[in-house]
Amino acid sequence: MKQRDYNFGAGPAMLPSPVLEQINAELFDWRATGVSVMEIGHRTVQFQELLSNLLIKLKNLLNIPANYQLVLTTGGAQGQFDAIPQNLCGIKRQVDYFISGTWSKKAALAAKKYADVNLVTEAGAHSIPDPRSWQLNPDAAYAYYCPNETVAGIAFPDIPNVGKVPLIADLTSSIASGPLDYSQFGIAFASAQKNLGIAGVTLVIIRDDLLDQALASTPLVWNYKLMAEEKSSINTPPTFAIYVMDLMVDWMIAAGGISALGAINQHKVEKLYQYIDNSGGAYINDILPSYRSQLNVPFNLANNNMLTQFLSEASAGGLRYLKGHISVGGARASLYNSMPESGVDKLIAFMQDFAARNFRK
Repeated sequence: MKQRDYNFGAGPAMLPSPVLEQINAELFDWRATGVSVMEIGHRTVQFQELLSNLLIKLKNLLNIPANYQLVLTTGGAQGQFDAIPQNLCGIKRQVDYFISGTWSKKAALAAKKYADVNLVTEAGAHSIPDPRSWQLNPDAAYAYYCPNETVAGIAFPDIPNVGKVPLIADLTSSIASGPLDYSQFGIAFASAQKNLGIAGVTLVIIRDDLLDQALASTPLVWNYKLMAEEKSSINTPPTFAIYVMDLMVDWMIAAGGISALGAINQHKVEKLYQYIDNSGGAYINDILPSYRSQLNVPFNLANNNMLTQFLSEASAGGLRYLKGHISVGGARASLYNSMPESGVDKLIAFMQDFAARNFRK
């Protein structure tokens, strides 16, 4: 079988070969039902069994405490930018937002439609300001942050301490990439297309005491309380995306679980940063090491006029979607769970060769 190309895109991310193979094998006849999982009714016994078991497996895999509900919904992470304030601002209308990059900035902008937004801090180009400078509101309905910003590659080194205020985390790019203490969050959410499968479904993890604070205007399909009561089936859920998430969870369990995947991910990203830092200026990542993303590695070339050639040659060699986000330029390698170490090794070998041919003559 031909070696698959490596997809370094920020999302949708590559899927493990065993998952793609199982999808292919079951595409026309899922679990001897005689139909595809894309065709089967969401209220059938078979699909409801898949859905119930998936939520149980996710709770166990991620080590989520018993006093949290799991909801699967649509709208992606950006849908949650509106759903979060709609569900939590029924009592208080003051909210805190940490701005660390593109996605937290968009989330704060959406929240201004429903609440008074206080900016706790705003990250610079290379780091996140010291906690001693943060302007937290102890009476806020919640505090919101994005632990890992995919665009600029900036990440929080630790979970912020916001006191008794519920902490909301956008884990879209970092969920299931390593161990995490979910008891520190009021709500955590992640759209699936990085580590949990394909685009179309979003996982929301909600502490029980936050389920009954929604604005009256909150749409039914984004009302956490109603969605939890209806077991994510208040309307037709994205059945195929949920099916793929189930396969991804099984793959992660078979890979050794979250601790094992975390160790693998750390090894992969350390290898790439080490090469960049020791490339003699051929490649540059100027984010301070303590604030570097462990999943999305942006870098510039010694001569960015050669970026088009770099990306073209990389793509021709099976290293796909390395172009940086349009707002920052350069290159970016995303190293989610499904990216094997062999992909990182091949990328580094290509970068070495490209530098030798173009930057060291």
